[in-house]
Amino acid sequence: MEVSRVVAASRPGAGMWLSRLAWAALAYNVLVILWGAVVRITGAGAGCGDHWPLCNGVVVPQSPALHTVIEFSHRLTSGLSGLLALALAGLAFRATPKGHPVRLGALLSLGLIVLEGLVGGVQVLLGLTADSTDPARGLVQGVHLANTFLLLGALLLTAFWASGGPRLRLRGQGRALGLTVLGLGLTLVLGMAGAVTALGDLLFSPAPGTPLDTVRRDFGATASLIENLRVIHPMLAVLTSAYLVWMVGALRRLRPSPEVTRWGLALIGIIGVQMLAGFLNVALKAPAWMQLTHLFLACVMWLVTVTLAYRALSAPAVRHQAVPARAGVNV
Repeated sequence: MEVSRVVAASRPGAGMWLSRLAWAALAYNVLVILWGAVVRITGAGAGCGDHWPLCNGVVVPQSPALHTVIEFSHRLTSGLSGLLALALAGLAFRATPKGHPVRLGALLSLGLIVLEGLVGGVQVLLGLTADSTDPARGLVQGVHLANTFLLLGALLLTAFWASGGPRLRLRGQGRALGLTVLGLGLTLVLGMAGAVTALGDLLFSPAPGTPLDTVRRDFGATASLIENLRVIHPMLAVLTSAYLVWMVGALRRLRPSPEVTRWGLALIGIIGVQMLAGFLNVALKAPAWMQLTHLFLACVMWLVTVTLAYRALSAPAVRHQAVPARAGVNV
């Protein structure tokens, strides 16, 4: 029996709402991520002081300044994402039978959202916000981005399973499994490096002149660790993009299905757009609107990569049959 029929047979009304809620939660969390970037770009991360989860020591700030409004609104939107995750988990257990993969996806999403809030709280409590140039801020920023990407991936899988998508088949996938795991890992590390670079662009504006002038300054005697790490992201971008394009070709041979072909071509397309956005971001010296565009494209690229991996690993492996020998020919 197909997964979609199992969902419908369990709780007809709940099954329909489960799929809608899963996709809505995914879209909403992308918006929350972008609003979090606005908080960082505007320097409003310290808008609630060093208090967390309270804001300036109170539940609701009175007569707040602009930075307080921005930071407090981000906390409210993040809190709503937690409520959505709770509702998603509750509906998943109501609408599906025991052992259904959507239950695992919903619980994983809920756990990652809780972890997302805790990482944000650590940033605030340790003062790693606003104008802080502490090297630890770069580490926490990278961890925050990695958790964010994992959260989006979990929500995407939950939405697929809630919509009747097949389970992942990890056994017997052979080379395809290794290719996709490496591709996802490289994309995750690329995103973490991008978070550190974005932080560097915020705290240390690119030097006047060409990008090479910025690189020279980033490795000067007085440069900080965050500045030193800024150059890693573009180097990783080239390496990761080349691997992902090659991976698409390999997966199309190993898993020759229309879905793998479609999402492989989509990944190549978004890589091209993202590379162009990266060049523009450097050339324009990282304006706020370009940073937000670059981050949005990074989220899309991650989701497309996860989708390609899901389609490749939920399809059965292709079995190559031996060609029978002709009569009279020794084999």
